[in-house]
Amino acid sequence: MILRSIKVAACNVVIFAVAGLSAFGCSASEEEMSADTQSDSLAAGPTAAQLLEKVKTCNQVSNGKYRTDDETSASVAVCDKNGAVFWKADMDIDCDGLRTSKCNENTDPWYQNDTAFHQSNGQPLNAETTPYVVVPSPSGTWNYKNFGIQGGSVVAIIYNNKVIYAPVGDTGPTNIIGEASYGAAVALGINPNPANGGTDGPVTYIVFKNSKVSPIESKSKAAELGAQLAQKFIDNN
Repeated sequence: MILRSIKVAACNVVIFAVAGLSAFGCSASEEEMSADTQSDSLAAGPTAAQLLEKVKTCNQVSNGKYRTDDETSASVAVCDKNGAVFWKADMDIDCDGLRTSKCNENTDPWYQNDTAFHQSNGQPLNAETTPYVVVPSPSGTWNYKNFGIQGGSVVAIIYNNKVIYAPVGDTGPTNIIGEASYGAAVALGINPNPANGGTDGPVTYIVFKNSKVSPIESKSKAAELGAQLAQKFIDNN
């Protein structure tokens, strides 16, 4: 695995106060933010260890299990908790959506110019700059729609003692699980190259039921709402 450093752009100092916790962070306009400068995605809120403590056991709600890749056996279950579902898998890189210098037909052999869910202006999501999670398309194995999950639902992504919050932004194959955008990989220090990047994990995805980031492309809104929902998840489990 190749670790990618995260650059921090010059920005204004702000204070976040979420669920009784305070933390200093940086703010910048959405236009100024890029996938390489989104350290603010590492939001205040419960720690990775606190969240992982709550997902040690699995109450399986999927009808069977998912593969992490085409060549692997089905080993990943979707599990139910109070207020969320979760799974533990790998991370493949999704570069679909708006065409950018990092996400296009030349950089990604599987590139598609659309995402299942769109930005507030009606355009596809920008995988390079917007952290988002891919959920399996509805099937007999599991249907995310039956669990209060939709485009924009907030996901806590946990990897290597880091937590970021990102919306559900796209849907993938019906038999594979464990995928997130180029921007999500960068925020977590994972190689974001869509052709050879990603990680075998473990990566934990906790999807909060009946939640929605609005606008879906706002990293700051995802971080703020995610921290609140994560604390509620800790308190209720």
